[in-house]
Amino acid sequence: MAMETIREALDRLARSGYVDEFSADGDGLRSRSTGTITPPESFRVDEIVRFEGESDPSDESVIFALRGDGTRGTYTVAYGTLMDGADAEMVRRLR
Repeated sequence: MAMETIREALDRLARSGYVDEFSADGDGLRSRSTGTITPPESFRVDEIVRFEGESDPSDESVIFALRGDGTRGTYTVAYGTLMDGADAEMVRRLR
């Protein structure tokens, strides 16, 4: 069975209602659809999908399926040593 690609995982999650996208911004996660910044502790992590490159560490990434206060969306970050400092802080604060 072939592994799911990042695009396939994002499409699958979108079909399940995770339609917003989040990014690290200041002290929280910014909603792409509304611009609202929410502390990561306000979200519940429903699913984590991790991708590893066969030979290239820059291919490592993680998708978090997040739910909070009536919204569901995804937060995609690089994984491992290439993770941005702001993303590392947000991931540390997710529950």
